[in-house]
Amino acid sequence: MWSYFNFMNLDRYSFTTNGSHLDFEFESEGPNGKIKKVVRFSPQNAHGKTYFNLGFGDVNPETGSVDDLSKSNNGDREKILATIAHIVLMFTEHFPDVVVYAQGSTPSRTRLYQIGIANNFNEIEQMLIVYGFADGGWRKFERGVNYDAFLVARK
Repeated sequence: MWSYFNFMNLDRYSFTTNGSHLDFEFESEGPNGKIKKVVRFSPQNAHGKTYFNLGFGDVNPETGSVDDLSKSNNGDREKILATIAHIVLMFTEHFPDVVVYAQGSTPSRTRLYQIGIANNFNEIEQMLIVYGFADGGWRKFERGVNYDAFLVARK
C-alpha cells in the first residue's frame, strides 16, 4: 500500500499511528538513549480554509506532554527528517484532499525542514505540491529561497 515510500532510499524510523491518523509516534535512538517523538496533525481554520498544522516534538516521559523546543542531540537528525517526510506522505495518502502547514518551532528548525525539502525535491514534487511563505506571500517552492513556513498538498 505504501509503495511510494521506496522513492526515497533514506534511512528512517518505523512509526505507529492512532485510529484517527492524526498522531504518529516513533523512537529516536542514539547516544542519549531512546527518545519518544510525536508528529501531530491539528486541524486549523484561517479565512474559511481548513488546513492541518504539523506539530513535532519529544514526549516528556514524566508528564506525557510534547515539547517542540527540546534538543535531544541523538545524532540522528537526517533519519528523523526522513521519518517526518514519510509520515506526511502517509497522512496525505489517508487524507488526500488536505493541506498541511509546517513551520519549525524556531527559525533554525524551519531551515532544517527547508533543507530536507530541497535535498529531496525532485522526488517530493512527483507526489506533492509544495509552497513556501516568503516576503509576505505564498509561492511554489524553489531551491535557494529562504522560507518562513511551508504548505504541502497531494497532486
